[in-house]
Amino acid sequence: MNNISLKKTKTLACVIHVAQRQKSDPINTTPFVLQAGLEEAVGLADAIDLDIVYTQIVQLNRPVPSTLIGKGNVEAIGHVIQAEEIELAVIDSVVTPVQQRNLEKAWKCKVIDRTGLILEIFGDRARTAEGRLQVELAALSYQRSRLVRSWTHLERQRGGFGFTGGPGETQLELDRRLIDDRIIYIKKQLDQTKRTRSLHRTARRDAPYAVVALVGYTNAGKSTLFNNLTKADVLAKDMLFATLDPTMRKIKLPSGRVIIFSDTVGFISQLPTQLVAAFRATLEEVCAADLILHVRDVAHPNTQQQATEVEKILKELELEESLNDGTVMDVYNKIDLLSAEEAHNIQNICQRAPAAVAISALTGAGNPQLLNMIDRQLNRYNQLLVLDLPFEEAEALAWLYRRGAIESRRDGKECTHLSLKISATDLARFQELFPQIFVLNNG
Repeated sequence: MNNISLKKTKTLACVIHVAQRQKSDPINTTPFVLQAGLEEAVGLADAIDLDIVYTQIVQLNRPVPSTLIGKGNVEAIGHVIQAEEIELAVIDSVVTPVQQRNLEKAWKCKVIDRTGLILEIFGDRARTAEGRLQVELAALSYQRSRLVRSWTHLERQRGGFGFTGGPGETQLELDRRLIDDRIIYIKKQLDQTKRTRSLHRTARRDAPYAVVALVGYTNAGKSTLFNNLTKADVLAKDMLFATLDPTMRKIKLPSGRVIIFSDTVGFISQLPTQLVAAFRATLEEVCAADLILHVRDVAHPNTQQQATEVEKILKELELEESLNDGTVMDVYNKIDLLSAEEAHNIQNICQRAPAAVAISALTGAGNPQLLNMIDRQLNRYNQLLVLDLPFEEAEALAWLYRRGAIESRRDGKECTHLSLKISATDLARFQELFPQIFVLNNG
């Protein structure tokens, strides 16, 4: 396999953003949107410390099967590559193996597409054993489709030992078989991780803490918000995909209720299908969350398109209903970067929305309102519960304080009279954990 490491040295690179003209959707090819797309591609390249010496936007009426961008563009860009001694060309689009081979031959430099670039970033950033396995699975699936390019010089027949398919198997078939075997092994490992994660989620339900997951476009400020609220030290940089591995911390809400915050990988447009599948186990933390905070960078020129991409992935995770029932909250971040008029407009939007708040994760502005809204949204389906707790049931009392919203408490001679609001799901959990406690009334 033709593995390369783009991180070890400062590689001279160019970034070519490719966009196809569409009469049905002209807004996606306006100069403003095209420039934003190029800047995102450059940000991805910066994330692995490439030295970008040239950028260009290429608009196409239709992609050219052999080179994607056509003979004229290939020649013009080729002159720049030779003059600048560029070692790597990043094509911000999907490039087929044949197109990649032809471009490398014409430009005499390494060529990677958007998928390869994102995989390189993920491979550089993954820290946990699970994260590394997920990245390797995605990379192997990607490389398998590129073997036709990687091994064109090994088309001759070679002898075998009998246990890999017998004599006459080609080198290409052997390497594909080796990749397939490794993919099977990794999937088994990830299945075990998935079962372990499921057990952890079950334990957290009994713990008992509500889980609030942060989602959003990459570089929207999720990790900065996470650090601000939880006093953690998760990597938070002005960099795409600064966070890959999920991180969890406990915090206490204004009501006294304890919850778990979960920071997750950022989403991005045209996320490689290999990564969507490989990271499904990680994203299942989002599926199991009691509340999802969609952190949006409202200072970004493409904020609406970014929000659309996030919602698209949430729907792919079968969370479409959550987008409409209050489970997903909109958190408009980076208001400190807006003008006074823009900030005022965002505040008006939040006042009209049932579950939206404007904040600055960096300065902490709006965080009290955010925590109060989390409290309110977690309690939105709660019912009133009245019960008497014997003094020896201290564990049950602590459970209710962490999971419910206490309305009133009165300590009698033999027991504690408690009135609180709690969800139907949590009430069922409570009665399962503490069947000896009789509920006086709930409505």
